[in-house]
Parts: sequence; C-alpha cells; structure tokens
Amino acid sequence: DGVTEVLAHRGESLRDKFIEIPCSEDYDSHTRFEGCTPRKCGRGVTDAVITREEAERIRRIAERGLSLGGSDGGASILDLHSGALSLGKHFVNLYRYFGDKIQDIFTEEDFALYRDVRQRIQQRIAQAFGISSASMYLTKPTFFSRINNTEAKTTHDEYWHPHVDKVTYGSFDYTSLLYLSDYSEDFGGGRFVFIDAGSNKTIEPQAGRVSFFTSGSENLHRVEKVHWGTRYAITISFTCNPDHGIGDPVLI
Repeated sequence: DGVTEVLAHRGESLRDKFIEIPCSEDYDSHTRFEGCTPRKCGRGVTDAVITREEAERIRRIAERGLSLGGSDGGASILDLHSGALSLGKHFVNLYRYFGDKIQDIFTEEDFALYRDVRQRIQQRIAQAFGISSASMYLTKPTFFSRINNTEAKTTHDEYWHPHVDKVTYGSFDYTSLLYLSDYSEDFGGGRFVFIDAGSNKTIEPQAGRVSFFTSGSENLHRVEKVHWGTRYAITISFTCNPDHGIGDPVLI
C-alpha cells in the first residue's frame, strides 16, 4: 500500500480542502463540453456543505429503503432514480416490486431533502473547479451504498478493487461521495483511498463529510474492506454531456 497520508481525519471539521492535480488524457476520448469538461483536475473534501443532522436524515432514507432488500454479500445498493435495489444475489426495481407501498416508505420531504443536498454538492463542485453548475448534469449511477463485513457472494459485492470512474462509467466527469456514518465509530476499515504514485491519500468518512473529485485516471481510487460495523454513503455523479443527464428522483 505504500505510504499513506490522511487528507481528512474523522473528528476534524474541514471547511474546504482542495488539491489540484494534473488531468489525465481520459477526457480527450470523449466529446468535450467547454466550460464544464475538466481542464482543472483535482480532489476536495468539505465538512461545511451538509450538516451532520442532514446526513443522519439522509441515512434514515437509505436505511428504510435498504431494509426492503439487501445483498447476500457485504455491499448493498439503493438507487432512488432507477429504483435498483440489491436483493439477495440480484437487483429488483423497488418501484415495480413494491408498487404503491413506496408511499409508506418514503415521503415527499425525503425526496426534497435529497434534491437539496444534491444541489448544494453540485454547486460546491462547480465552485471548486471554476465551472458553472448549470453546465453539470446529474448522471447515473447515483446511489446509496451500505457496506458491512459479510463475505462477498457476487462480483457486485467486491467494492474494494482499485478503479477509475470514467473508465467504469464513461459519462462521469465529476464524482462526489456524501458519507452518512463515522469511521472508527460506526465501522472499521472502509476508508476511501486515492492511489497515487509513491503514496496513498486517505479520507476517513464521517457523517456529513463530502469528498469530490474529477472522474478520470488522475483519481484512481478504492475503498478499504469494512472489517466491522456498517458504512453508509451516497455516490452522486455528474456529467457534462446533457445526453447522459438524469432527473432527480420523484415519489411515484
């Protein structure tokens, strides 16, 4: 693993931390959208965009949704946009599977909070990278994750492999993570790791902390295996290509 530098410790409150790094060539093989496609690349962490109380409310949305299903392995996802929900070794469409009962699980206030949080994160990313938030579009997959130490049953459960978001999902230009639980208090392991030549840069999750970064190879990363407890987060992704944009989830 090499030398590890902690970019953000649990328990500290970071107003804004931003590190600029050279862009990879990944963006050159996709259509460029001036004023949005990264020319300035980097990674940031902030504890000043989402409050702890808001993060706890968001986590309760995830808990309610994921209580309806859950993977047989250690990693479960809930995507409010598409309705995808881990169930055993497969996925079901939450909205089709549960139909009108969805109204008993989620409220309009839940979705309004989700939308508000997404907008604030989008504005923060735009500000950090010097682009207009209006030129960014939410893209898929944007989803909640719940990770525990249950042994992986399918490749979907193997969340810990190093990867590049833009290679995995061509539409991604900017990736963000909102953490919904606390490293070393709610779970052990499960830190977020940027893999750089010669050293790793690590973020210790805490409820309300947002990390964000350009999605190319300049930000190769992985999540450590969770050893105990349960780690909740939400991945919120943005594209510069309006053709790959998705709307906010709505309560059907």
